[in-house]
Amino acid sequence: METKIYDASNIDEAAELLQAGELIAFPTETVYGLGAIASNDEAVKNVYKVKGRPSDNPLIVHVSDREIAEFVAFVPEQAEALMEAFWPGPLTLIFPMKEGVFAPTVTAGHQTVALRMPAQEQTLELIRKTGFPLVGPSANTSGKPSPTTAQHVLHDLSGKIAGILDGGETQIGLESTVLDLTNAAGPVILRPGAITEVQLEPILGKLAGTKQATDGAEAPKAPGMKYQHYAPAQPVILIDGTAADWEAVIEAYCAEGKKIGILASEEKLAVHKEAAAATYSLGLKKEVTTASQRLYAGLRYLDEQPVDVILAEAYDVAGLGKAFMNRLEKAASAKYPKKTNGIIS
Repeated sequence: METKIYDASNIDEAAELLQAGELIAFPTETVYGLGAIASNDEAVKNVYKVKGRPSDNPLIVHVSDREIAEFVAFVPEQAEALMEAFWPGPLTLIFPMKEGVFAPTVTAGHQTVALRMPAQEQTLELIRKTGFPLVGPSANTSGKPSPTTAQHVLHDLSGKIAGILDGGETQIGLESTVLDLTNAAGPVILRPGAITEVQLEPILGKLAGTKQATDGAEAPKAPGMKYQHYAPAQPVILIDGTAADWEAVIEAYCAEGKKIGILASEEKLAVHKEAAAATYSLGLKKEVTTASQRLYAGLRYLDEQPVDVILAEAYDVAGLGKAFMNRLEKAASAKYPKKTNGIIS
């Protein structure tokens, strides 16, 4: 199969392929999604197959407007306020599922469904022309860094999907915040993203909490809760320590003859660049928005370099930094310093 690149001039053709059950990757403000019409169970199953995605990992459904009553069992008052404030945008809301609307595979056996309206006009037009919402998990091989350009998608899925709608580089670079509105104790964040607790609480009041992972037996209610994600082939060591800690880690790997890649701020690279075989800048340390936008591209770049290990710089867990660190910790093989001896656990 040849994977064709689409743009604003030929969206109609991409929509026709989706209607026929083909897969088309599309851009959002967060990452690129792997699109299939959400009413076609065979097409949705093919999304899982192409990605190598576990079948108990539910999919987010992308809609083109805020009128969602036909897609869910009911729309809570809180949801109306949230959609008014944050849609289109990087906020996914989990609703009670309406029977017979979406393909059974979409929800992975749950009685809930996750919806969001992306802030990307080409993709909203694609959904409108298709005539039905689209599933859209990240358009990559499952477990690998999410794609933030059409070229990233082509690298992973060329020959496996019908096409890619090229919308350029994504603006945010991290997947959406997922908020569960069906939790008995109140709204709970299942996955952090660019929409933070501080932004949500004026509408919702104090949240019931944040649940970012499940144990091995529990089926995840939202993407990103159970399985290791976002990881290149090389081990990623997350360094959350002092300058002396960085020196110790670099010295240890150099003594073993390992080639080092470094994913870090401009300030950190200025100190340690000479010790690395390859580097990727996350921008100035104070600019976590830039770091988040560059994270996946950096992991992908270093994955292609002749390095044995990737050293990644930790950021403060505040605001968008919480989502940044959530993704980086999932990519990491180990964290340094740590309580046990050695560098790699």
